[in-house]
Amino acid sequence: MGAPWQLDITTLPAGEPPNRRKRISKVKVTFWLLVLLLCIAAGFWLAEEVRTSRFQAQELSRYAQTLSYQVKPGPSPSIIYPKEGPFDKRQGYTYLPLMLERLGQRNYIVQQQAQFSPALLSYAQRGLFIPYPEKIQSGLRISDCSGTPFYEFRYPQQRYPSFNAIPPLVASSLLFIENRKLLDPEQPLANPAVDWPRFVMAAISQVGKLLDMQDQSAGGSTLATQLEKYRHSPDGLTLSATEKLRQMLSASVRAYQSGPQTLAARENIVRDYLNSVPLSAAPGHGEVHGLADGLRIWFGADFTQVNLLLDPARSPDASLAERGLALRQVLALMIAQRRPSYYLAQGRNDLAELTDSHIRLLAGGGLIDAALRDAALNQSLVYRDWALEPNLQVVDGNKGISVSRARLSAMLNMPLYDLDRLDLSATSTLNNQLQQAASQYLQQLADPEFAGQIGLFGERLLSPEKTADVRYSFTLFERTSNGSVVRVQTDSTDQPFDINEGSKLELGSTAKLRVLATYLEIIAELHQRHAGQSASELRAVNAQDNLTRWAIGYLQSTPNASLPAMLDAALERKYSASPGERFFTGGGIHTFANFRREDNQRIASMREALRESLNLPFIRLMRDLVRYSTYQGPNNSAELLKDDKDPRRQAYLQDFADREGTTFLLRFWRKYQGQPEQQRLDTFLNGLRHTSVRLAAVHRYLMPHSDEASFAAFLRKYLPQEKLSDRRIAELYKSYGPGTYSLPDQGYIARVHPLELWLLGYLIEQPQATFSNAVAASQDERQEVYGWLFRSRHKSARDSRIRIMLEVEAFLDIHRRWQNLGYPFAHLVPSLATAIGSSGDRPAALAELVGIIQNDGIRQPTARIDSLHFAADTPYDTLVARDQTEGKRVMASEVAAALRSALADVVEAGTARRLLGSFIQADGQPLKVGGKTGTGDNRIETVGAGGRVLTSRAMNRTATFVFYLGARHYGTLTAFVPGRAAESFRFTSALPVQVLKGMAPILLPYLQPDTHSQCLPPMPAAQARTL
Repeated sequence: MGAPWQLDITTLPAGEPPNRRKRISKVKVTFWLLVLLLCIAAGFWLAEEVRTSRFQAQELSRYAQTLSYQVKPGPSPSIIYPKEGPFDKRQGYTYLPLMLERLGQRNYIVQQQAQFSPALLSYAQRGLFIPYPEKIQSGLRISDCSGTPFYEFRYPQQRYPSFNAIPPLVASSLLFIENRKLLDPEQPLANPAVDWPRFVMAAISQVGKLLDMQDQSAGGSTLATQLEKYRHSPDGLTLSATEKLRQMLSASVRAYQSGPQTLAARENIVRDYLNSVPLSAAPGHGEVHGLADGLRIWFGADFTQVNLLLDPARSPDASLAERGLALRQVLALMIAQRRPSYYLAQGRNDLAELTDSHIRLLAGGGLIDAALRDAALNQSLVYRDWALEPNLQVVDGNKGISVSRARLSAMLNMPLYDLDRLDLSATSTLNNQLQQAASQYLQQLADPEFAGQIGLFGERLLSPEKTADVRYSFTLFERTSNGSVVRVQTDSTDQPFDINEGSKLELGSTAKLRVLATYLEIIAELHQRHAGQSASELRAVNAQDNLTRWAIGYLQSTPNASLPAMLDAALERKYSASPGERFFTGGGIHTFANFRREDNQRIASMREALRESLNLPFIRLMRDLVRYSTYQGPNNSAELLKDDKDPRRQAYLQDFADREGTTFLLRFWRKYQGQPEQQRLDTFLNGLRHTSVRLAAVHRYLMPHSDEASFAAFLRKYLPQEKLSDRRIAELYKSYGPGTYSLPDQGYIARVHPLELWLLGYLIEQPQATFSNAVAASQDERQEVYGWLFRSRHKSARDSRIRIMLEVEAFLDIHRRWQNLGYPFAHLVPSLATAIGSSGDRPAALAELVGIIQNDGIRQPTARIDSLHFAADTPYDTLVARDQTEGKRVMASEVAAALRSALADVVEAGTARRLLGSFIQADGQPLKVGGKTGTGDNRIETVGAGGRVLTSRAMNRTATFVFYLGARHYGTLTAFVPGRAAESFRFTSALPVQVLKGMAPILLPYLQPDTHSQCLPPMPAAQARTL
């Protein structure tokens, strides 16, 4: 080491000229000087930019102008839906793809939709939030067919419509707490998304937190970024620095969308924040958003009154105490937004302390004077008592509203709560004015005085003291070029339950219309099959059923008969109305009766039978339909009854055993359902006459592994009077042990159904089993129990069981035909009683059948919603409308014409003749009216030996009239009495006919030709518009 003063001389590279070295040194110095000057300049520029935001305003506003969209016809090829965000989900924007898919499956098409510009599409693909003027209030809006809104849900329910509507003290208090320089008028170009001092402090604190130098990090949010977070970030949270950056960028672009001047945008941020700040959720209301709803929900405060109190210029006479409480309530909600679920529930004391401290800060900052400060500090928050003041929202009793909301809910797969909050305008096919008039009319029928004026009193009608117990349901449809639409759907109940669509009722003789339609369809099939054949070809037809024999005979006697002529002749075919015959149907022997005894001796044509609603001709016609389906089916199943060796008989008998066994098993399952093991055994034994042999057979089957001592105790417990020796007990124990007898024999010995015995044993081993488990486990036992059917000496028994199965099979074919015409249920009761209504029906489905008949045999889709407009005036704007589709022919036009004629006879001379002349058009001509009546008396009866009725309990009583009015309108009207109250009523279908007659003055203005039921014509195609 040299002396301290010695220089460290560095040897230069050999050959390096000194002048060159000096030039390099000067270049380096110059470079770094330039860098330093640039940094200084950048620092000055950055400082100026932070102060003025001039560059941001210029560039971001220019860029924001490219982020546009247009609404054009058809589905959009360039649109991206938001994936997250509470606001986007609540408005339905996130779920639009799913909702559009469901609507597409229901014959709706996108008529027009927003298309993103290339710049906006690129912007959205980067994951940024789409900039547009977001709605401060939205919700479901439903208009009727005339375009008049009749339901409107607004969310939030109250709000500030503009910044100027906010009291200055409310706005300044918010800014003092959250974002003090947001509305600085000296910075017209300011970017509200970034508060640079707070942002720098937040960044420094984040670094400190990462280095474990501090526990908490400072917040850098502004009101603008908080809005982005609450509305568009996943779950309304900032979970990462990337998410914070996304909020800042999105808020910046949104702020400059209207140009470089941002003061108006910043004022809107204050307005939107106060209108949408999340404030937890409350029972009976759901999510609470916005200061207005928060004041009402949490404190029971009137929003308008609070605003007046906090604006002294508008409430000079208000006391300081009132102003202080209003200020305290507003401040509490502003503070609560940080942890709303805590502060507005278990953290109310902490919220009170924070509110006190903020009141003092406001006074210290000069926003309020000392007097208002002290008044606010002296007040206490009183939270709304939901037990005394529930938040439950009143549900409008308008049935049109409930029908439309329920339909939309099902179409979109949205609960009603979520449906109401969608940004959606829907157009219903209902005519609200007519709907309201019809609803009021039906409700007035409960008033005896009004009912008397309408003519509802008399034989087979009502008496004055019973009018209030009858409920009425009315539906009116109109055929249009784009399908059938519902114009009225209402009833007189105060419940959302809809008799028209939400029920399965026995509607009595209305089923005869379905039977007659099936009959005429079969005649049309036979005409198509055999018309034009030569006499020799007709003679060669092997007609095994009555309908085919009649058709062949008719075509032989009328060689060139047209289909309309043959259908007319078919309606004139006669059947006996005698109730004296016993019918084997539904697995047993049944008898039927007519409504009027004087009809019992008649031999009536089918036209007369429909017109006067005779039962027995339709029972016999249904029997012919069953036989036709049986003999005309594949492989002619009826041949099974002739040849006992036909291998197909085995399959039919196995099906019968399986079906019958399952029916009995279900009966026993219900008997023991929900009972513990010992109670099941007691229930079983209580229905058994006790003998030692029967009890031995039961015990040894149910408990095969029990020892002899347990067996003896069981017998002595249930046979206390019988002296059983040990030897006798041992004999019984051995004689009836496991495997000694088959299940059927064991049941025979015990005198119980073998499947009941099996089910008890199964439940002992499998106490948690379901009925489906029991059915699966008993497959072999069901066949074993009916094994006697397969033995040769039981041919007659086999034949009767095969007849049952053939009838079941025939009703499957009839059910297929009925479903083709709109029958709503999955099966028919395989019994001739189906001809008079035992299979049940639904008023709306019957009306659909009349619509098919009125429309010349073409089944049109039925609509209750015409169009849905999602997210209007937003980048997700989508208009969906019903597709212009053709109907489907399901019935020959000649059959429809014959049925229309038969239905007109019912009004002109039959059971609905009191309606004749009630509907007269404006030109004085009567409106063509037809229909079918039906009365359903639904009872549970206990029948003893010989068919004697032991008990009879009414379940409900219905009377229905399904009708058409003119060329375009059709519908149904039903009178209904539910429950045991039906016991005291004897009204028939004359009641709904009279009710419809009284409704004629209400309906006639809407039935006039070319008026579209006073609705708007079809919506024209939308034109593209630039936004």
